[in-house]
Amino acid sequence: MGDVQQWTVTEPYLKLDCGLGEAPFHESSSHTLRFVDIVKEKLHVIDLDRGPSSLKSFDVDAISTTADIEGTDDELIVGAKYGYAVLTRSNGKLDYIKHVWDEHEEPGKAKRMRMNDGACDSHGRYWVGAMNDPKVQSPTNEGVLFRLDPDMSLHRMLEGVTIPNGMGWSADDKIFYFTDSPTGNIYKFDFDASTGDISNRRVFFHLDMKNAVPDGFAMDAEGCFWVALCGGGKVLRLSPEGKIVGEVLIPTRMVSCPGFVNEELFITSAEEEDPDKYPESVEFAGSLFKIKVGITGLPLHRFRRQKLFRS
Repeated sequence: MGDVQQWTVTEPYLKLDCGLGEAPFHESSSHTLRFVDIVKEKLHVIDLDRGPSSLKSFDVDAISTTADIEGTDDELIVGAKYGYAVLTRSNGKLDYIKHVWDEHEEPGKAKRMRMNDGACDSHGRYWVGAMNDPKVQSPTNEGVLFRLDPDMSLHRMLEGVTIPNGMGWSADDKIFYFTDSPTGNIYKFDFDASTGDISNRRVFFHLDMKNAVPDGFAMDAEGCFWVALCGGGKVLRLSPEGKIVGEVLIPTRMVSCPGFVNEELFITSAEEEDPDKYPESVEFAGSLFKIKVGITGLPLHRFRRQKLFRS
Protein backbone atom coordinates (compact mmCIF):
# COMPACT_ATOMS: atom_id res chain seq x y z
CA MET A 1 0.00 0.00 0.00
CA GLY A 2 2.92 2.30 -0.68
CA ASP A 3 0.89 4.47 -3.06
CA VAL A 4 -1.96 4.93 -0.58
CA GLN A 5 -2.06 8.34 1.10
CA GLN A 6 -2.79 8.17 4.80
CA TRP A 7 -4.33 10.52 7.35
CA THR A 8 -4.60 9.74 11.06
CA VAL A 9 -7.20 11.05 13.49
CA THR A 10 -6.15 10.64 17.13
CA GLU A 11 -9.10 12.16 19.00
CA PRO A 12 -12.67 13.30 18.37
CA TYR A 13 -13.68 16.76 17.25
CA LEU A 14 -16.73 16.26 19.46
CA LYS A 15 -16.87 13.46 22.02
CA LEU A 16 -20.36 12.00 22.07
CA ASP A 17 -21.95 8.65 22.78
CA CYS A 18 -24.17 8.26 19.72
CA GLY A 19 -25.84 4.89 19.42
CA LEU A 20 -25.62 5.30 15.65
CA GLY A 21 -24.33 8.63 14.39
CA GLU A 22 -25.14 9.17 10.71
CA ALA A 23 -25.81 11.62 7.88
CA PRO A 24 -23.42 14.56 8.44
CA PHE A 25 -24.72 17.46 6.35
CA HIS A 26 -23.08 20.88 5.92
CA GLU A 27 -25.46 23.83 5.68
CA SER A 28 -23.27 26.33 3.89
CA SER A 29 -25.66 29.29 4.37
CA SER A 30 -25.28 29.12 8.16
CA HIS A 31 -21.96 27.22 8.26
CA THR A 32 -23.48 24.61 10.53
CA LEU A 33 -23.16 20.84 10.53
CA ARG A 34 -26.10 18.62 11.35
CA PHE A 35 -26.13 14.88 11.86
CA VAL A 36 -28.46 12.33 13.42
CA ASP A 37 -28.33 9.59 16.02
CA ILE A 38 -30.75 7.01 14.65
CA VAL A 39 -30.73 4.79 17.73
CA LYS A 40 -31.13 7.52 20.37
CA GLU A 41 -33.44 9.56 18.11
CA LYS A 42 -31.52 12.83 18.14
CA LEU A 43 -30.70 15.57 15.65
CA HIS A 44 -27.40 17.26 16.50
CA VAL A 45 -26.42 20.70 15.13
CA ILE A 46 -23.05 22.46 15.49
CA ASP A 47 -22.20 26.07 14.62
CA LEU A 48 -18.81 25.49 13.00
CA ASP A 49 -17.68 29.06 13.61
CA ARG A 50 -18.15 28.55 17.35
CA GLY A 51 -17.00 24.95 17.52
CA PRO A 52 -18.00 21.89 19.59
CA SER A 53 -19.30 23.95 22.54
CA SER A 54 -22.13 25.20 20.31
CA LEU A 55 -23.70 21.74 20.05
CA LYS A 56 -27.50 21.73 20.18
CA SER A 57 -29.40 18.44 20.32
CA PHE A 58 -33.06 17.90 19.51
CA ASP A 59 -35.34 14.95 20.15
CA VAL A 60 -36.63 13.54 16.86
CA ASP A 61 -38.63 10.49 15.87
CA ALA A 62 -36.31 7.88 14.30
CA ILE A 63 -34.84 10.13 11.61
CA SER A 64 -32.06 8.49 9.60
CA THR A 65 -31.28 10.94 6.79
CA THR A 66 -31.97 14.61 6.03
CA ALA A 67 -31.91 16.94 3.03
CA ASP A 68 -32.58 20.62 2.46
CA ILE A 69 -35.75 21.74 0.68
CA GLU A 70 -35.49 24.36 -2.03
CA GLY A 71 -37.10 27.64 -0.99
CA THR A 72 -37.10 27.16 2.77
CA ASP A 73 -34.58 27.17 5.60
CA ASP A 74 -37.04 26.21 8.32
CA GLU A 75 -38.02 22.82 6.90
CA LEU A 76 -36.02 19.70 6.15
CA ILE A 77 -37.15 16.60 4.30
CA VAL A 78 -36.14 13.46 6.16
CA GLY A 79 -36.27 9.70 6.02
CA ALA A 80 -38.08 8.47 9.12
CA LYS A 81 -39.66 5.29 10.50
CA TYR A 82 -42.57 5.00 8.08
CA GLY A 83 -41.34 6.92 5.06
CA TYR A 84 -40.68 10.51 4.03
CA ALA A 85 -41.48 13.39 6.38
CA VAL A 86 -40.93 17.12 6.75
CA LEU A 87 -39.29 18.35 9.94
CA THR A 88 -40.08 21.96 10.84
CA ARG A 89 -37.15 23.25 12.82
CA SER A 90 -38.89 26.21 14.45
CA ASN A 91 -41.36 24.00 16.32
CA GLY A 92 -39.85 20.51 16.04
CA LYS A 93 -42.95 19.13 14.32
CA LEU A 94 -42.59 16.04 12.11
CA ASP A 95 -45.22 15.63 9.37
CA TYR A 96 -45.25 12.59 7.10
CA ILE A 97 -45.66 13.51 3.44
CA LYS A 98 -45.32 10.01 1.98
CA HIS A 99 -45.80 6.69 3.73
CA VAL A 100 -43.95 4.02 1.76
CA TRP A 101 -45.79 0.89 2.91
CA ASP A 102 -49.38 -0.19 2.28
CA GLU A 103 -50.65 -2.36 5.13
CA HIS A 104 -53.11 -4.16 2.87
CA GLU A 105 -50.49 -5.06 0.26
CA GLU A 106 -47.57 -5.71 2.64
CA PRO A 107 -48.97 -6.52 6.10
CA GLY A 108 -46.64 -5.78 8.99
CA LYS A 109 -43.95 -4.20 6.86
CA ALA A 110 -44.45 -0.68 8.23
CA LYS A 111 -43.74 -1.98 11.72
CA ARG A 112 -40.66 -4.04 10.89
CA MET A 113 -38.98 -1.58 8.49
CA ARG A 114 -37.42 1.88 8.73
CA MET A 115 -35.71 4.28 6.37
CA ASN A 116 -31.91 4.49 6.33
CA ASP A 117 -29.45 6.46 4.18
CA GLY A 118 -30.47 8.87 1.42
CA ALA A 119 -29.47 11.65 -1.00
CA CYS A 120 -31.01 14.08 -3.47
CA ASP A 121 -30.10 13.97 -7.15
CA SER A 122 -29.51 16.93 -9.48
CA HIS A 123 -33.21 17.14 -10.39
CA GLY A 124 -34.28 17.39 -6.76
CA ARG A 125 -35.50 13.82 -6.30
CA TYR A 126 -34.89 12.29 -2.86
CA TRP A 127 -33.57 8.72 -2.87
CA VAL A 128 -33.81 6.84 0.43
CA GLY A 129 -33.26 3.17 1.20
CA ALA A 130 -35.47 1.20 3.59
CA MET A 131 -34.30 -1.72 5.70
CA ASN A 132 -35.52 -3.94 8.52
CA ASP A 133 -35.65 -1.99 11.77
CA PRO A 134 -33.02 -3.57 14.06
CA LYS A 135 -35.27 -2.74 17.03
CA VAL A 136 -37.78 -5.20 15.57
CA GLN A 137 -35.75 -7.85 13.75
CA SER A 138 -32.40 -8.63 12.14
CA PRO A 139 -31.90 -7.38 8.58
CA THR A 140 -33.11 -9.50 5.67
CA ASN A 141 -33.17 -8.77 1.95
CA GLU A 142 -36.66 -7.26 1.94
CA GLY A 143 -35.27 -3.73 1.82
CA VAL A 144 -36.17 -1.29 -0.95
CA LEU A 145 -34.52 1.75 -2.49
CA PHE A 146 -37.18 4.43 -2.97
CA ARG A 147 -37.18 7.63 -5.00
CA LEU A 148 -39.53 10.48 -4.14
CA ASP A 149 -39.95 12.95 -6.99
CA PRO A 150 -40.76 16.67 -6.60
CA ASP A 151 -44.36 15.97 -7.69
CA MET A 152 -44.59 13.57 -4.70
CA SER A 153 -44.76 10.46 -6.86
CA LEU A 154 -43.02 7.48 -5.23
CA HIS A 155 -40.91 4.99 -7.18
CA ARG A 156 -39.34 1.66 -6.16
CA MET A 157 -35.92 1.69 -7.75
CA LEU A 158 -34.42 -1.51 -6.27
CA GLU A 159 -35.87 -4.48 -4.41
CA GLY A 160 -34.06 -7.21 -2.49
CA VAL A 161 -31.83 -4.80 -0.59
CA THR A 162 -30.48 -5.67 2.87
CA ILE A 163 -28.90 -2.56 4.47
CA PRO A 164 -29.00 0.34 1.99
CA ASN A 165 -26.27 2.86 2.67
CA GLY A 166 -24.06 5.39 0.85
CA MET A 167 -25.36 6.62 -2.50
CA GLY A 168 -24.40 9.35 -4.94
CA TRP A 169 -23.86 10.39 -8.55
CA SER A 170 -20.85 11.00 -10.76
CA ALA A 171 -20.00 14.61 -11.53
CA ASP A 172 -21.24 14.19 -15.11
CA ASP A 173 -24.56 12.80 -13.80
CA LYS A 174 -24.29 9.62 -15.86
CA ILE A 175 -23.59 7.09 -13.10
CA PHE A 176 -25.46 6.30 -9.87
CA TYR A 177 -23.63 4.57 -7.02
CA PHE A 178 -25.32 2.59 -4.27
CA THR A 179 -24.11 0.59 -1.26
CA ASP A 180 -25.71 -2.57 0.14
CA SER A 181 -23.52 -3.01 3.21
CA PRO A 182 -23.73 -6.76 4.03
CA THR A 183 -22.76 -7.69 0.46
CA GLY A 184 -19.54 -5.67 0.80
CA ASN A 185 -20.45 -4.03 -2.50
CA ILE A 186 -20.82 -0.53 -3.83
CA TYR A 187 -22.73 -0.90 -7.08
CA LYS A 188 -22.79 1.39 -10.09
CA PHE A 189 -25.68 1.92 -12.50
CA ASP A 190 -26.21 3.85 -15.70
CA PHE A 191 -28.28 6.88 -14.73
CA ASP A 192 -30.69 8.89 -16.86
CA ALA A 193 -30.84 12.28 -15.15
CA SER A 194 -33.88 13.42 -17.13
CA THR A 195 -36.08 10.50 -16.03
CA GLY A 196 -34.33 9.28 -12.88
CA ASP A 197 -34.11 5.75 -14.27
CA ILE A 198 -31.21 3.43 -13.42
CA SER A 199 -30.02 0.35 -15.33
CA ASN A 200 -27.09 -1.99 -15.93
CA ARG A 201 -26.08 -2.77 -12.34
CA ARG A 202 -22.49 -3.92 -11.81
CA VAL A 203 -20.02 -3.95 -8.91
CA PHE A 204 -17.92 -0.80 -8.61
CA PHE A 205 -16.05 -1.78 -5.43
CA HIS A 206 -16.04 -4.85 -3.20
CA LEU A 207 -14.68 -4.75 0.34
CA ASP A 208 -13.07 -7.97 1.46
CA MET A 209 -12.27 -7.24 5.10
CA LYS A 210 -13.21 -9.39 8.06
CA ASN A 211 -15.79 -7.82 10.40
CA ALA A 212 -16.12 -4.66 8.27
CA VAL A 213 -18.60 -3.41 5.67
CA PRO A 214 -18.86 -0.28 3.52
CA ASP A 215 -21.27 2.23 5.08
CA GLY A 216 -21.92 5.85 4.09
CA PHE A 217 -19.77 7.70 1.57
CA ALA A 218 -19.07 11.21 0.28
CA MET A 219 -17.70 12.23 -3.11
CA ASP A 220 -15.00 14.82 -3.76
CA ALA A 221 -14.28 17.29 -6.55
CA GLU A 222 -11.80 14.90 -8.18
CA GLY A 223 -14.46 12.19 -8.53
CA CYS A 224 -13.11 10.09 -5.66
CA PHE A 225 -15.17 8.39 -2.97
CA TRP A 226 -14.62 8.60 0.78
CA VAL A 227 -16.18 5.42 2.18
CA ALA A 228 -16.72 4.73 5.88
CA LEU A 229 -15.82 1.18 6.91
CA CYS A 230 -18.13 0.19 9.73
CA GLY A 231 -16.17 -2.29 11.82
CA GLY A 232 -12.96 -1.30 10.03
CA GLY A 233 -11.98 1.86 11.93
CA LYS A 234 -11.23 3.88 8.82
CA VAL A 235 -12.49 5.82 5.82
CA LEU A 236 -11.15 4.70 2.44
CA ARG A 237 -10.58 7.04 -0.46
CA LEU A 238 -11.39 5.31 -3.74
CA SER A 239 -10.44 6.54 -7.21
CA PRO A 240 -13.13 6.89 -9.90
CA GLU A 241 -11.98 3.44 -11.06
CA GLY A 242 -12.62 1.93 -7.62
CA LYS A 243 -9.00 1.63 -6.51
CA ILE A 244 -7.92 2.43 -2.93
CA VAL A 245 -5.81 5.60 -3.06
CA GLY A 246 -6.11 6.86 0.51
CA GLU A 247 -7.28 6.04 4.00
CA VAL A 248 -8.21 7.96 7.12
CA LEU A 249 -7.53 6.05 10.34
CA ILE A 250 -10.12 6.65 13.07
CA PRO A 251 -9.63 5.79 16.77
CA THR A 252 -12.84 3.76 17.00
CA ARG A 253 -14.06 0.80 14.99
CA MET A 254 -17.68 1.57 14.10
CA VAL A 255 -17.18 4.36 11.57
CA SER A 256 -20.46 5.23 9.86
CA CYS A 257 -20.49 8.20 7.47
CA PRO A 258 -18.26 11.04 6.19
CA GLY A 259 -19.36 14.44 4.98
CA PHE A 260 -17.44 17.40 3.54
CA VAL A 261 -17.17 20.89 4.98
CA ASN A 262 -14.95 22.77 2.54
CA GLU A 263 -11.61 20.88 2.66
CA GLU A 264 -12.39 19.05 5.88
CA LEU A 265 -14.06 15.69 6.30
CA PHE A 266 -16.42 15.23 9.25
CA ILE A 267 -17.02 11.61 10.20
CA THR A 268 -19.72 10.08 12.38
CA SER A 269 -19.47 6.83 14.32
CA ALA A 270 -21.56 4.37 16.31
CA GLU A 271 -21.48 2.53 19.60
CA GLU A 272 -18.99 -0.35 19.75
CA GLU A 273 -20.93 -3.58 19.15
CA ASP A 274 -18.40 -5.86 20.84
CA PRO A 275 -16.67 -3.93 23.66
CA ASP A 276 -15.18 -7.03 25.26
CA LYS A 277 -13.41 -8.02 22.06
CA TYR A 278 -12.46 -4.47 21.03
CA PRO A 279 -11.93 -2.48 24.27
CA GLU A 280 -9.65 0.02 22.47
CA SER A 281 -12.64 1.07 20.35
CA VAL A 282 -14.91 1.99 23.24
CA GLU A 283 -13.58 5.34 24.48
CA PHE A 284 -14.41 7.36 21.37
CA ALA A 285 -17.25 5.22 20.00
CA GLY A 286 -20.23 7.31 18.91
CA SER A 287 -18.14 10.50 18.58
CA LEU A 288 -17.74 12.96 15.71
CA PHE A 289 -14.32 13.28 14.07
CA LYS A 290 -12.78 15.63 11.53
CA ILE A 291 -9.65 15.74 9.38
CA LYS A 292 -8.37 18.20 6.78
CA VAL A 293 -7.92 16.32 3.51
CA GLY A 294 -7.17 19.25 1.20
CA ILE A 295 -9.98 18.76 -1.30
CA THR A 296 -13.61 19.83 -1.41
CA GLY A 297 -16.68 17.67 -1.81
CA LEU A 298 -19.27 17.69 -4.55
CA PRO A 299 -22.20 20.03 -3.78
CA LEU A 300 -25.28 18.53 -2.12
CA HIS A 301 -28.61 18.96 -3.88
CA ARG A 302 -31.93 20.11 -2.40
CA PHE A 303 -35.34 18.48 -2.66
CA ARG A 304 -37.45 20.47 -5.14
CA ARG A 305 -40.90 20.18 -3.62
CA GLN A 306 -43.61 21.19 -6.08
CA LYS A 307 -46.62 21.01 -3.79
CA LEU A 308 -47.60 20.20 -0.24
CA PHE A 309 -49.07 16.75 0.18
CA ARG A 310 -49.81 14.44 3.05
CA SER A 311 -50.26 10.67 2.70
